[in-house]
Amino acid sequence: MNAQPSVIAPPARPAGHVTITPSVLYFGTPVVLLSTENEDGTVNLAPMSSAWALGQVIVLGLGADGQTARNLCRGGDLVINVPAPGQWEAVEQLAPLTGRSPVPERKRGTFRFEPAKFAAAGLHPEPSELVRPPRVAECPLQLEARATDVRPGAGEEFLIVQAAVLRVHADPRIVVPGTQHVDPRRWSPLIYNFRHYYGLGPELGYTFRSQTPHR
Repeated sequence: MNAQPSVIAPPARPAGHVTITPSVLYFGTPVVLLSTENEDGTVNLAPMSSAWALGQVIVLGLGADGQTARNLCRGGDLVINVPAPGQWEAVEQLAPLTGRSPVPERKRGTFRFEPAKFAAAGLHPEPSELVRPPRVAECPLQLEARATDVRPGAGEEFLIVQAAVLRVHADPRIVVPGTQHVDPRRWSPLIYNFRHYYGLGPELGYTFRSQTPHR
């Protein structure tokens, strides 16, 4: 059996770096599943890996020619479903699918049209409370949200979306009892690391602003 390569620790002093030109820059970002409503009232479910939080706003970067982009340009409701590491295979089942028909030219030959995304991934919808698209029942964190700003990125290939979070649903097993806090010792997001799936490693420490300190 081949030994697994170890993670490179930061050097004690700056090392000599090499200049590279990677094809992607996913240097470790969370994976989310976005559920949105299609024009005919059906649901689209799509994975994406460019999402981050600014207070109670989630900023999303997504392809401009996908069905999710089309839905968010038409109407602002969505659910940002956050899977756990063990759900990476369900995410990957969705990866080569698109809700657009006909398949956009840039996706032809790589993606195929699939209208029943939940079934294709073995996932189940459950009703939301404040928005029309359903939540993904299996995801430990579900954020009902409304897109407040949708605009083109630096090029024509991407859209940048600001989504105001309206309600957060959490699996009680990952919540600190008696509080409104997610317990970081019990919760780990699925991470997209240069097109490989990872979970988080052991805790290293916490910021001075943490409301859930761990000694």
